[in-house]
Amino acid sequence: MSETKTEALVGAGVLVAAAGFLWYAAGVTEAGGSGGASYPLQASFRSAEGISVGTDVRLAGVKIGSVRALELNAQSFRAEATFAISEGIELPEDSSAAISSEGLLGGNFIEIVPGGSPFNLEEGGEILDTQGAVSLIGLLTKFVAGSDE
Repeated sequence: MSETKTEALVGAGVLVAAAGFLWYAAGVTEAGGSGGASYPLQASFRSAEGISVGTDVRLAGVKIGSVRALELNAQSFRAEATFAISEGIELPEDSSAAISSEGLLGGNFIEIVPGGSPFNLEEGGEILDTQGAVSLIGLLTKFVAGSDE
């Protein structure tokens, strides 16, 4: 009978630990509904390789939003990203956006570099100064081939 009680206690401990992990994960990823207010901005990239819906938008390494939509503009052949920025963050209208990498094995994110304009981007505004993703394979191929281009 004591083996049954021990197994039940261990099983209950495992369930409590699993519930704790789920609670923590929901809080970290904002899946728990406590995301807070945000406003949309847009940017157009030559290459949006490595980003998708849900990708982080960061300012000075701190997450300030995430990508909400990503689609191709058939007229300009550019990737248009719509992302939500936390309500308390006001970005100058001459800010720039670049697709950056966390490292060789890390994922990509959109990095916002604030400008110096005294005027801020309005809700639904567009960041005009953008830099698309850099292909690491393309850079390595150029390096190995010794190309100067």
